[in-house]
Amino acid sequence: MKCPFCGFLEDKVIDSRLAKDHSAIRRRRECLSCNRRFTTFERVEINLPMVIKRDLSREPFSRAKIENGLLKACEKRPVSQERIDELINGLEQMLRESGEKEVAVAVIGEYIMSALKELDDVAYIRFASVYRQFKDIGEFMQELQGLLKHDSEN
Repeated sequence: MKCPFCGFLEDKVIDSRLAKDHSAIRRRRECLSCNRRFTTFERVEINLPMVIKRDLSREPFSRAKIENGLLKACEKRPVSQERIDELINGLEQMLRESGEKEVAVAVIGEYIMSALKELDDVAYIRFASVYRQFKDIGEFMQELQGLLKHDSEN
């Protein structure tokens, strides 16, 4: 493992344990050159489907891309990293169980929006405004009214 501080290629593992959600192994490492410590996570590599984008191009599923979008939507909101990880793990599990080799970006977006609606209304609206690419304030207001209606029913 390359040291993130000095770039040296050798280290020693000080501690290994399961991550909180049991989906990864957390390893505490120490660089043999600069003696600084850093943490790595080891996950099982699973072949998730290719994502068919709106322009019909295809790209590999990217957990990091999903996480970045969720972090932006949940910025300064009371949503923990643990909850974001659970949401992404649920999405990955759904995709694995589907058995599909390709999945439309709409399937991923709707899954995330559904989960965010239950998690945090503001994060949901932030994500929806980017995902749905509102053209004007009228479309944005329709989404807000739908959310208010959903909240009043619950």
